[in-house]
Amino acid sequence: MRIVFMGAPAFSTPTLLEIIGQGHEVVAVYTRAPRPAGRRGLEPTKTPVHLAAEQHAIPVFTPMTLREAQAQETFRAHQADVAAVVAYGLILPAPILAAPRLGCLNLHASLLPRWRGAAPIQRAIMAGDRETGVCVMRMEEGLDTGPVALVERIAIAPGATAGDLAEQLARLGADLMARALPALERGLLEFAPQPEQGATYAKKIDKAEARIDWSADAETVRNQIHGLSPAPGAYSEIDFGHGAERVKILRARAAEGEGAPGEVLDESLVVACGRGAITIVEAQRAGRAAMSGEALARGAQISRGARFI
Repeated sequence: MRIVFMGAPAFSTPTLLEIIGQGHEVVAVYTRAPRPAGRRGLEPTKTPVHLAAEQHAIPVFTPMTLREAQAQETFRAHQADVAAVVAYGLILPAPILAAPRLGCLNLHASLLPRWRGAAPIQRAIMAGDRETGVCVMRMEEGLDTGPVALVERIAIAPGATAGDLAEQLARLGADLMARALPALERGLLEFAPQPEQGATYAKKIDKAEARIDWSADAETVRNQIHGLSPAPGAYSEIDFGHGAERVKILRARAAEGEGAPGEVLDESLVVACGRGAITIVEAQRAGRAAMSGEALARGAQISRGARFI
């Protein structure tokens, strides 16, 4: 088939590569325009999807919007059989949805209708969900409201971060889309409407959500840490002797212990929560590489009685 692929982050690239590997003709890739990034935040950086498309000599398009007539005419000119959309980030208006002969398929990283929207992986972990998955759905004008054709489910392990889960779901999703496209071409892909019961919205992560609330119970704190790891990273502050310093906490596990919320209970970095405690497994000081909790405690000389705030 002639396929337009639309996506941006690393989560999207396994699906693009799987489609290419199947022998489909990817006539265009749509992605986000390069943005300043790098250590100083000044270098224009292409998305992972952009880089993968260039490696396979596929034309890349980076419109700021698809609502303008010229952008829509350019899209129609691709004469695509189908558009495959994976974490693209722009709303597709009706003329874009109607342009491909067989419509637009979206790969979404949740068990729809739960967690429609921008941050389904993070929200599932932060909410303490025990399972999640990926869905292939036919796109319509509503936000992730279209009928679903294929679903794969996986359990969310207690130690899984959003980064871990994204890698798992990206691989599953690539396989799911690879199964969906030939079935769609043969007219064998069956779609079922989403139930409205159980629908939730996974709003974009706000940086204000990243500060750890140690008064919450240990499971909630762990879920916040894992849901925001690796980015933006849940954080707290502690005084290493030169004033409060921000520390990102990237991994944690439940632990025994009681104390004032945020209090360090021993040198292995067990920290008290409102109920229960966590052990900091991995953390990162500002401007430094991630390290184990034990290495942080040794290097910063964090002792019993110190306090995260």
